[in-house]
Amino acid sequence: MTFPTPLRLWPGILAVVLQWLARFGIKAVIPGIKGFGRGMMVSLVFTIALLVWWAFFSRASRKERFGALGLIAVALGATWVFRHESMWLPWLLAYAIPFLSLAFVIWAVATRRLPDRVRHATLVATILIACGAWLFIRQNGINGDHQAEFGWRWSKSSEELLLAETANEPAQPAAPVAAAPATTTATATASPSPSASPEASKNPAAPAPAAETRAEWPGFRGPRRDGTVRGVRIDADWTTKPPMQMWRRPIGPAWSSFAVRGDLFYTQEQRGNNEVVACYEAATGEPVWTHRDAARFFESNAGAGPRATPTLSNNRVYTFGATGILNALDASNGAVIWTRNVSSDTNTKVPFWGFSSSPLMIGDLVIVAASGQLAAYEAATGNRRWLGPNRGGSYSSPQLVTIDGVQQVLLVTGAGATSVTPTDGKQLWEHAWASNSIVQPALTPEGDVLFSS
Repeated sequence: MTFPTPLRLWPGILAVVLQWLARFGIKAVIPGIKGFGRGMMVSLVFTIALLVWWAFFSRASRKERFGALGLIAVALGATWVFRHESMWLPWLLAYAIPFLSLAFVIWAVATRRLPDRVRHATLVATILIACGAWLFIRQNGINGDHQAEFGWRWSKSSEELLLAETANEPAQPAAPVAAAPATTTATATASPSPSASPEASKNPAAPAPAAETRAEWPGFRGPRRDGTVRGVRIDADWTTKPPMQMWRRPIGPAWSSFAVRGDLFYTQEQRGNNEVVACYEAATGEPVWTHRDAARFFESNAGAGPRATPTLSNNRVYTFGATGILNALDASNGAVIWTRNVSSDTNTKVPFWGFSSSPLMIGDLVIVAASGQLAAYEAATGNRRWLGPNRGGSYSSPQLVTIDGVQQVLLVTGAGATSVTPTDGKQLWEHAWASNSIVQPALTPEGDVLFSS
């Protein structure tokens, strides 16, 4: 009587243990995106080792070896096709493959002495359950340590719950004050800048804004875009005098921060199919007004919503949406002064992570980054004044600095750092350096320029 050759299990057990140590152990030691990326790459090596073990060194029958690999390929493919939209490929593979690998090796160990009929049936069930279970899951986002947070696919998201709660909140005024058209007929102007838009000065000026009321925190990272609060002392003894919560309220998903003036603060949110600019009372958190644009941006890593922060200037709020909508709104009631579509103005596709530039105000101009290209618009009319040089992709915001007495606008892009003049967008200098272009440039006390990936 002959018995089947026993499976060689120890290489598979070793490979899956090392796979899990790489995928989750490296992340525990090296936090953030760097640990996640390195853990993914090393775990991929051991995933390949598992496949090689099973195909060539496991001693399983030819039918089992290649039947299992074929079923895994079909099951993972079907999981990808029918997944929830929030499950993008890196996150699906980062979790689905390690769990499938672990389940597969456990099956091999647990059924090694069972009859073939039982082993084959449980093999199919193990693969289908390990892959199909992810069809019931959605990704709710990632936390600050780059860990995915999951929920049941059929449960209501926080955005859906918010929509049900805020149906009766105040909306924007029905009629806009003025609107700048998306395109205008080119007209000759006296001594135009080489990079100026032909529509500059074409549109009639909107009503002049009221006298300036200084905003304590006018937009992204504060008055100088350096994340520093000046003239305020904070008691650092939180043991005896801990901070107390004044109020709390849910808002729509976004990566937008806040602009603050007096008792009002402004932010951007996503609510269903509308991109929203919202104004709240700082003392109570109660909504004052909302402006809605029919636009929705979504990518599964960061979720839905706009990526930029509003900018306050001359009693107006300037906002830049993730799909390219640039608005000038009355800060007191949300009435539309003008609106433009920067994506179509500059012929720029919506970037993978969405337009993420917070508007920068310089004199009578509002400047945004259409990915890696700066675009300046007249603050009063919305006419495009100039376009800067195009340097590829970017998720950074324009930064106003003065170097050697020369005022200039810096932008970090995928190609490096670019400096242009605020008046006409002409390039002053450029430093080439391929990097992840999402961080603000800054000046050191010595006058050097600091930028990083």
